[in-house]
Amino acid sequence: MFGDHFYHSTMRKSVAVFGTLFNNIQVVRKKADGSTINQIRVPLAYGPKDKYLARIDSSATSSMGIKLPRMAFDITGITLDTTQKMAKRNIISETHGSDITKKKTIKHYTSYDIGMSLYILAKNQDDGLQIVEQILPYFQPEYNVTITPVAGFNYKQDVSVILGGISIDDQYEGDFTERRVLTYQLDFTMKMKFFGPTSDQKIIREVNLDFHEKDNVGRMFEEMDFTVGGSDTADSFTVTETKTEGG
Repeated sequence: MFGDHFYHSTMRKSVAVFGTLFNNIQVVRKKADGSTINQIRVPLAYGPKDKYLARIDSSATSSMGIKLPRMAFDITGITLDTTQKMAKRNIISETHGSDITKKKTIKHYTSYDIGMSLYILAKNQDDGLQIVEQILPYFQPEYNVTITPVAGFNYKQDVSVILGGISIDDQYEGDFTERRVLTYQLDFTMKMKFFGPTSDQKIIREVNLDFHEKDNVGRMFEEMDFTVGGSDTADSFTVTETKTEGG
């Protein structure tokens, strides 16, 4: 119905961009005198919080449990961004890389909000607070990232990642054989654009005007042509004007 197949991996890029923001967070554990015991990089993976909680519960009685702290994130929803409503035919055009008589175009794109949740799982309060404090100062409430959304185009898109809220859940229940899990959930919104198919469009290199108008001596201008050379570019061109007069 809509045309040929196209795929710009927009959702995959959203996941990659979001994960990159939080993939280098570390936790430092210290003694009472302030000296460092150890420093660990917090693992980050894509997946729902419940999956990791289930793994923690299943490993509570085994000799090797899942290590904490760790982080996970997933997509929670996609909604139309009505605050960035644009014309139905939004066109992005760039110079063609190999054919000066054409330009590359994207004729359709629209804005959507992608909901993302980041989950921080920790077994003690200090680990969780260290991770949260390394995130919050960068979101006021948004943090902007610049990406190249469409392969083969130089067009850049600024993506706002907005922190909407934080919730804390202490999963410590039951007897001493069960592991305590503190969960911090940070809810974000990513302002993404979804782009339509790309195409090559020919550049207008000749304009013909036909009109009738008397000048001071009674002549009639019947045709006027404006052309540029076949090898001219947008940065270097010469316009040739041709008039054809009639009586």
